[in-house]
Amino acid sequence: MSLNSPSIVGTVIAVQANFYQVRLDPPVSINGKNAPLADSPTLLCTRRTRLKKIGQQVMVGDRVVVDEPDWTDRRGAISQVFPRQTELNRPPVANADRILLVFALAEPDLDPASLTRFLVKAESTGLEVSLCLNKCDLVTPQELEQWRDRLSGWGYEPMFISVRSGAGVQEASEESKNEVSASKPAFHDLTEKIEPYSVTSEDDPKVPTSVYQLHPLKSVHSPLPNLLLQHLQGKITVICGPSGVGKSSLINQLIPALNLRVNAVSGKLGRGRHTTRHVELFELPGGGLLADTPGFNQPALECDPSELAQYFPEARQRLALGSCQFSDCSHRDEPNCVVRGGWERYDYYLNFLSEAIVRQQQEQNSSSAEASLKQQTKSDGTQQYEPKLQTKKYRRSSRRLQHQSLQDMCQDLDEL
Repeated sequence: MSLNSPSIVGTVIAVQANFYQVRLDPPVSINGKNAPLADSPTLLCTRRTRLKKIGQQVMVGDRVVVDEPDWTDRRGAISQVFPRQTELNRPPVANADRILLVFALAEPDLDPASLTRFLVKAESTGLEVSLCLNKCDLVTPQELEQWRDRLSGWGYEPMFISVRSGAGVQEASEESKNEVSASKPAFHDLTEKIEPYSVTSEDDPKVPTSVYQLHPLKSVHSPLPNLLLQHLQGKITVICGPSGVGKSSLINQLIPALNLRVNAVSGKLGRGRHTTRHVELFELPGGGLLADTPGFNQPALECDPSELAQYFPEARQRLALGSCQFSDCSHRDEPNCVVRGGWERYDYYLNFLSEAIVRQQQEQNSSSAEASLKQQTKSDGTQQYEPKLQTKKYRRSSRRLQHQSLQDMCQDLDEL
């Protein structure tokens, strides 16, 4: 790819209003020399009017073609968007490979219901799901062991970390995709080939005894980035979770040059404050992109009720070992159901199922109402629905048609 070429290819790394930051693909030829990856130019682009007319949206992560770049002002125009491999609506990210769900074990306390809601939302995207639990230095080793066993029963192998102390306790395997098998999930260490090194409170008074199983690199002051970078390398990862769990702090550990703004947890409400306002892609050392997304406390579950069971690994495991008597079983009161009961999060499943059914009914009622009603805007700006008249039955005929009808009538009278 040359700077003198009429069109170049890149990746959208940020979207704000109607402007797009596009990082061009390396290598870029500048004066006959290839620029290194870190020096790849970034252009501030707009969207061609043609794309706007056809309704082509440009999202973070999109692979695009930029025409007629202005290298002096570093501007350009996006003329083409390549087909997407994956697409997320909330957050709006294209071509993502994995979701890294970050929660805190304390401050704010880990809520199983909220965690389950986020996990179900993440599973519904069809992407790989990795679970990372921060602030492990604020809980006792016994609590840590209890959460590890509990989440293992859910079908997940979490990564326990502490961004503040730069420590990782139990790391999930690099190839873990949260696939549920008949046996209990086994835990693996990302650093099997790294010589173990135990960090205790004697080495660093800030590090509690709960991180005695740490296996970092000896030559690195903060082992956390090295452990996670192996897990995220070479893919587009969307990091998400509630506010206040340490997502921005974690990104600062992984990419120290960013220095993202962070806020403390509200002492009155016991939850985090929003610091990230929009979605943006950051390049990880050694390859891969990380999408930082705004935190929110309760993601909406927009899945079909019949698909909800597939987003619980425990239910998937039971359905893999057997089948229900009815093909459309909702796993509530039906006889001979292989999913119903017997696992911890079954009550959460029932609550989410009721929520999904209500949402589906509201959408059906709304669509049927829109078929017989029309929305009118009043003079004060408020909107209200009014009944629609039957098409053409009460429509006034045009004056031209009326004149033609009169002429035909006069001609018929003359013939009589």
